[in-house]
Amino acid sequence: MGGVKRKTLAQSEKRQKMQAKKGEKSTSKKSIKYTEKKIGGVHIPKVEDKELTAELLKMKAITPYAVAVKYNITQSAAKQWLQSLVKIKKIEQIAGSNNLKVYKYRDRVK
Repeated sequence: MGGVKRKTLAQSEKRQKMQAKKGEKSTSKKSIKYTEKKIGGVHIPKVEDKELTAELLKMKAITPYAVAVKYNITQSAAKQWLQSLVKIKKIEQIAGSNNLKVYKYRDRVK
């Protein structure tokens, strides 16, 4: 039933004057800083790179997450790269579902 006590007219005027003075000082001293928006580019490794495929040969199970962590790329880029390797038949999908796919180097698949 109670509530906040209303301020007197003199108090509210005093507060407005103080805020006006702060506003004048802050706008003159502050300089607005803008940062440039960087457009993120994704670097997908080349499919023909023999060093990368040699690294894949060492891995027992190839997953998009493992590739993304190893080569410091996004998971979506890793998925695209692995799909391109499947198309040229360097690797083969051995297990998986909609959420996770597991690949193996084609020479090792039996």
